[in-house]
Amino acid sequence: MQLPIVECAPIVSEHGAVFEGLFKNRNQVQHFQNYLTGLIVLNTKTMANITRCVLDSSDKTNLSRFFSEANWEPDAVNMKRGSYLLDKTDKHRLSAKKSTLSIDDTLLEHVGSLFEYIDKHYNHSNQAYPLAHNLVTSHYVSGAVRFPVDWYLYRRYEECTQWEKYVEKHFPNEVIPKKKKERNKFKKEIEPTLLEDPEFLTLHEEFRTKISLAVKLVNQAIEKDLPFETVLFDSWYLAPELIDILNEHDKKWISILKSNRNISTNNLRILDEKEQKVLFEDKKIKAEDLVKLIPLSAFKSTEIGDKTYYFFSKNVHIASLGKVRLVFSFENPELEGTCAILITNHLTWSAKKIIETYLLRWPIETFYQDAKQQLGLNEYRMRKSKAIQKH
Repeated sequence: MQLPIVECAPIVSEHGAVFEGLFKNRNQVQHFQNYLTGLIVLNTKTMANITRCVLDSSDKTNLSRFFSEANWEPDAVNMKRGSYLLDKTDKHRLSAKKSTLSIDDTLLEHVGSLFEYIDKHYNHSNQAYPLAHNLVTSHYVSGAVRFPVDWYLYRRYEECTQWEKYVEKHFPNEVIPKKKKERNKFKKEIEPTLLEDPEFLTLHEEFRTKISLAVKLVNQAIEKDLPFETVLFDSWYLAPELIDILNEHDKKWISILKSNRNISTNNLRILDEKEQKVLFEDKKIKAEDLVKLIPLSAFKSTEIGDKTYYFFSKNVHIASLGKVRLVFSFENPELEGTCAILITNHLTWSAKKIIETYLLRWPIETFYQDAKQQLGLNEYRMRKSKAIQKH
């Protein structure tokens, strides 16, 4: 049984007043506080249920209009939230050198295609393509202080540009291939014609990759004077475009390296079990093949929390990334199973410190879980992107 909302939650009363100046009138402030309270205390966190449970609302469409029509800026609310959190946590945060910014993305799955910008996105956990919105987000960690910073909605190229619509317009007699390889080849063949269409060209220029969105998130964190030194991300975001902007701002970074990534063998010194230098036949070697050449005796162990990691670290050169430090890590002394390969521009850090720091990326995953399960992040039913952004 759900209890009615007769007043806003204590935590909303305590901190909500900071945001009052961002709204046009007292009614908007009340909607803001009621909605936050509903997200916190109700089991079903849809707008319809929150409206149903708020007793002091004479018109049950008021809350809907607060999201779809009311003139208030979600960016201003988020800016105030970030500065307020930094101010309130000043005595609890660690130094910038011990603080990190994580970049990741998550799917907000929905049933039905009436939501603006909804599309099929790949879900790595079950290898499916559900209808969803894909959020690329940044998350701040400084000791016990952890909070989300900013986000962008990633839109697939075909959805963003309405690609199939323009293919039908300019190539009405062509059948669009279904298989990925043939479809990509077809795209390349027809792209010059599509780009001559001014409407399509405008949409084409609006498209942003996940990497470019990650760059914007890093720039925003710097503009907000968020104190951090190291940026953490998975292998998807390990690209020159992001690395260049981090180097430009003198930021450090740690990522996962894909096992098929090539490593330069020039000046790469690896000793075998007999303490003899390993000779390489080619000028480059895949990371997964290099692991096999490292003798078991070269791996050392380190304890982090209640887990023991077995690692080998080495500074190497990778094309497009330059000189980097690799940490090959196993979770068992037999060195069996998956080898996690961390890569960073912290060239002098110990393997233990690199692993410890990368583990600080985990709070962004637990945030996604908490926000979805406890705060209704993916339970919105608004159809327009502007209302969804406000949610």
